[in-house]
Amino acid sequence: MKAFITGVAGFIGSSMADRLLSHGNAVVGWDDFSTGQEPFLENARRDPHFRLVRGDNLDLPALTAAMAGCDAVFHFAANADVRFGLEHPAKDLQQNTVATFHVLEAMRANGIKTIAFSSTGSVYGEAAVIPTPEDAPFPVQTSLYAASKVAGEGLIQAYCEGYGFAGYIFRFVSILGERYTHGHVFDFYRQLLEHPDHLRVLGDGTQRKSYLYVQDCLSAILHVMNAGTARAAKHRSQVYNLGAPEYCRVTDSIGWICESLGLQPRLEFTGGERGWVGDNPFIFLDTAKVQATGWRAELSIREGILRTLAWLQKNEWVLAQR
Repeated sequence: MKAFITGVAGFIGSSMADRLLSHGNAVVGWDDFSTGQEPFLENARRDPHFRLVRGDNLDLPALTAAMAGCDAVFHFAANADVRFGLEHPAKDLQQNTVATFHVLEAMRANGIKTIAFSSTGSVYGEAAVIPTPEDAPFPVQTSLYAASKVAGEGLIQAYCEGYGFAGYIFRFVSILGERYTHGHVFDFYRQLLEHPDHLRVLGDGTQRKSYLYVQDCLSAILHVMNAGTARAAKHRSQVYNLGAPEYCRVTDSIGWICESLGLQPRLEFTGGERGWVGDNPFIFLDTAKVQATGWRAELSIREGILRTLAWLQKNEWVLAQR
């Protein structure tokens, strides 16, 4: 396979590039480096089967040219700045929805028929059914990020129906692991480096969240795509929740992080059941569908958090970069 990866210099994109190359595939990586990190591509750039193209998903002619000759697209590029989305509402529309339309149009121009898309469990809003299955009715959207991802999903499904694409839509929980550059572990570790005696926590700490280790995430994506489930589906698209079969409270994660660092900071809660507008106080996805294909997560949430922390300790340069 010759794969095209958008957001290749990001956390998940660079990890997928390494995984695909290690399996003997060729990879064309595409990134505008607005948030991507050059060091994440050190391994890939040593492989003769990797080619990096710098470009913006909003530049359709350049995107179309770069994608020529590829067999499948892994669309990971997005604005993932959920917390501050209301400060720049056009960014989610442009970088998530319009960019996805451009990716689909570039695929159509090049005759590429397979796409894997990183969506989000946030599309369920504040779901009434917990754990939340893929066929749960959509509630009111609570974040611009999630709304833009719902729109991207709809475009992909329509292209699968209209142009015969095979679409794999993966609704992630928060992903953890090596090359992680934003999220609660990152924020807490940065705070504790600056002031080990106290930690500011958004909300009241009782928020319940599920997470997934990045290598487990990659394995799930490739496992499902290799099975070809979308090609056999009535409408040639499939939606899969990806997450660990468990959740933890924010205070649980704080306890694991502080224990590992040997710290006992004073916790300062901002209060309320959510950290910001659009923050879902309880995210726990039903992963029975993907597990029925034979995939299982290998790491627990605690193990994923501690591996993330260990990587951050060895790579503190990312704190300054972000």
